[in-house]
Amino acid sequence: MSRPSRILAVDAGNTRVKWALYKNPAFVSEDWFATDDPERLGDQWSSLAVPDSVVIANVAGDAVGEYLKRGCERWGLSPTWVSGRPEQCGVTNTYDNPEQLGPDRWAALIGVHARSPGNRVVVCMGTATTIDALTISGEFLGGMILPGVDMMRALLASKTARLGSERGEVVSFPHSTRDAISTGAVRATCGAIEHMRIEMQQAGHTDVSVVATGGAAPGFSSMCKCPMVLCDGLVLQGLVRIGQSLIEESR
Repeated sequence: MSRPSRILAVDAGNTRVKWALYKNPAFVSEDWFATDDPERLGDQWSSLAVPDSVVIANVAGDAVGEYLKRGCERWGLSPTWVSGRPEQCGVTNTYDNPEQLGPDRWAALIGVHARSPGNRVVVCMGTATTIDALTISGEFLGGMILPGVDMMRALLASKTARLGSERGEVVSFPHSTRDAISTGAVRATCGAIEHMRIEMQQAGHTDVSVVATGGAAPGFSSMCKCPMVLCDGLVLQGLVRIGQSLIEESR
């Protein structure tokens, strides 16, 4: 009997590059490094067990992609660079140009559908926030992109002379500028999430639930009026599922 395949999943985002080595049935090693410090990759992967395949979602640009490519070459591997497809792993992409859908969003949709099919609003909270609609049949209906909360604060600070970027509290009736900024950014994000859930319901999709991932997600679970299921590492899970499907196709 052959040993389980080891799949190295890499989620290269605007702020962090997160990676995890999967050996059925679980991740056995994982870490991250800042996107602007890619040289740390060599130290982190130097003692890593040799994977059988590497699957990457890269939205961090060509320079980071080149570092990742060279990192894979130490094992004699050519990585699989994920991009949006018309259909993959039971998920159908309705984008006008399927390849235009970000690879991280595509992997997250596949990860959600592989975990438990259902009518879902899939929220990825990082530098930007993406809010995507996925049906129980695996149809990606479309989605929204808006600045992440920290980016909203930074944009206000850079474009207005009297508004600072200090982090405030989220309160019902803000009595300070910093609280007003923080509350506005959070409420705008929560409103967009709730709007997508209502849109799905009005389109005839019942029992819609919200699944959220990303560094900012835990702080939102108690702030949004609609219930939110937190799922850490959703993009990495989707990348593993893509890697498994490619192995299945090659057999």
